[in-house]
Amino acid sequence: MNAVVGSHDLLLVTLDTLRHDVAVELAAAGRLPNLARHLPGGTWEERHAPGSFTYASHQAIFAGFLPTPASPGPHPRLFAARFAGSETTAGRTFVYDSPDLPRALEEVGYRTVCVGGVGFFNRQPPLGSVLPGLFAESHWEPEFGVASPTSFEAQVTRAEEVVAALPADQRLFLFVNVSALHQPNWFHLPGATAEAGDSRATHAAALEYVDRHIGRLFAAASSRRRCFAIVCSDHGTAYGDDGYTGHRLGHEAVWTVPYAHFFLEPGA
Repeated sequence: MNAVVGSHDLLLVTLDTLRHDVAVELAAAGRLPNLARHLPGGTWEERHAPGSFTYASHQAIFAGFLPTPASPGPHPRLFAARFAGSETTAGRTFVYDSPDLPRALEEVGYRTVCVGGVGFFNRQPPLGSVLPGLFAESHWEPEFGVASPTSFEAQVTRAEEVVAALPADQRLFLFVNVSALHQPNWFHLPGATAEAGDSRATHAAALEYVDRHIGRLFAAASSRRRCFAIVCSDHGTAYGDDGYTGHRLGHEAVWTVPYAHFFLEPGA
């Protein structure tokens, strides 16, 4: 990462609440053509979430604790705040003295931009200002939120506007929290109803919706120079698994998440 930071633009996308099993199934079935073409080997990496709900997981991610590979470690991290005794800071890790990654990147010349999605990014109550407050620039509109059937399209449009407004030589760290997977998501599956509610099938349909539009986001992020992209879930969610529903609980459906990082070539 020491060769990437400073020379590349950076994109971090969290697909909020996306389950690992659903992501893997859809990629294998050819239902995620735009994502799968960028995934190393065409598949997601299995990882463990750093938290069981959005706020906790993003606090960890923004401190450099991305989802951990689901195999015995230790696993060197891409980014890490400097502290004595860290077993996951290696020679190739981008190490910083700031308390969080957005501020660390700002200190080395990046414009840090958050395009929020779920309520923890809406800046309406004080709690909703904590995470976006880590960035120099943050955006949220009701159209980006969980209740909007066109949330991701609206988020991508805002990201395109952000990129277009930047000077050509300005490095960018763009973060997008994708709300479309989060409940309610029933409206992404034709024939589903609010009365029937959300299900694993509507969750999958929401991921297909995101895939249809994520190419625009990748194109914008790589429109000025080579871009290093991280796409992952912050945590999963349960749809009746072993009797559990939702997240902020210790079930495999919540702790196991899909992850990928890759380069986006300019103009690809």
